[in-house]
Formats: sequence, structure tokens, C-alpha cells
Amino acid sequence: MVDLTPTLNRPGLHVSKPSPNTPATGSAVCHCGATATATGDNQVRALVEGYTANHGAAHNRTGR
Repeated sequence: MVDLTPTLNRPGLHVSKPSPNTPATGSAVCHCGATATATGDNQVRALVEGYTANHGAAHNRTGR
């Protein structure tokens, strides 16, 4: 299996929820150097929303 965890060399967002009964986990690394992790469905949802609004492709939209 390929390791999909983001790194500074391979930035991105990774979310995992192996089954409905386990909490989601997530990690994010942006090319600007920002990193974050989260555990739990609500926290991972907030991580995804924050990453997509402020990092990753958002940098291309704002020129930062």
C-alpha cells in the first residue's frame, strides 16, 4: 500500500476513516510550511475546511 501521508516534499491533505465506528483522522501539509493533524469526525471536518479555505489551492487563488 502507498503511504498517502502528506509531507513538505509532497504537500496535500489526507483523511482516513476505516469504518463507520472509528473516528476519522486527518493530516495536512501546505507548500508554505503549515502543518496540522486532527482526530475525530468534527475536528477532521474543520481541518479540511480550514485547509481548503487557507492553504493548498487557496494560495493559487490569492497569489500568496
